[in-house]
Amino acid sequence: MGRQWLIWGMVLLWFVSVSAELGRFEQPIIKADGSLSFLVVGDWGRRGAFNQSQVAFQMGKVGEKLDIDFVVSTGDNFYDNGLTSELDTAFQDSFTNVYTANSLQKQWYSVLGNHDYRGDAEAQLSPLLRQIDTRWLCLRSFIVNAELAEIIFVDTTPFVETYFLDPEDHTYDWRGVSPRKPYITNLLKDVECTLRESTAKWKIVVGHHAIRSVGHHGDTQELVTHLLPILK
Repeated sequence: MGRQWLIWGMVLLWFVSVSAELGRFEQPIIKADGSLSFLVVGDWGRRGAFNQSQVAFQMGKVGEKLDIDFVVSTGDNFYDNGLTSELDTAFQDSFTNVYTANSLQKQWYSVLGNHDYRGDAEAQLSPLLRQIDTRWLCLRSFIVNAELAEIIFVDTTPFVETYFLDPEDHTYDWRGVSPRKPYITNLLKDVECTLRESTAKWKIVVGHHAIRSVGHHGDTQELVTHLLPILK
């Protein structure tokens, strides 16, 4: 997927345990007014280049103004081909050393994008990265829960058939995903179950690929077919 972008949302969260099929993390409401503020960023890991540092600077200013509770990353965390290992210096060069503002020293909840799967995808999921930078939390699919909102993070890359049938010159790390069809089937069941049982006022689903888009990549047909009906 393409270009770096930044949005912000109002809803609420904190961090803790694991449950059911998808990992579940609790984000307690800590503001007196019961609100939640967070930033969402995607397609960013460029060792500070391609305007990443400038966007990070503005994120710091907005984050301070909104008193954000956490940051969401929608994937393509490290360009161009993910991380080579848990010890890849790109992690610190693209994350720790770029997002240095005080307001951004909060929990980061991240999913994988297609560029991340071109490297050692499991490296980004490793607890070792959390030891290097405690802000980092990246899993394939999981839930962040709060009284007001539940955010469901969905691993969308395995849905896209082209990455399997026509990878071009890229090598994708499908460990933990293959066989693809059972993986997708189980994930969709987990998402549907979570949405059905959720009592949160706000239910937010996060993934790397857009379901509908008028941009360069257009709609992600696999998500239109399989995920959109569940959301509806």
